[in-house]
Amino acid sequence: MAFLRQLVLGGLMMAGTVGLGVAVMALVVPRDQREQELVKELPEANPLQLAERRRQNELIMAAIKEAAETNENVAWRQKPWSK
Repeated sequence: MAFLRQLVLGGLMMAGTVGLGVAVMALVVPRDQREQELVKELPEANPLQLAERRRQNELIMAAIKEAAETNENVAWRQKPWSK
């Protein structure tokens, strides 16, 4: 009988913990309108920032390609990353 009581109490405690987690998650997750506002504020939404990021990625990939093709330590060279 005590085992059954502990089993029921354990199940209720687990269900309560899961319920509390779901309630907290419902409070923390942004609503649809707030989510749309957040998406608009992302850097990918701005074409100018997106183009700048692509250019920066091209410079990094060129440096990685150059480093892969040579045997010298290119990490000590100064790169004009602000181009």
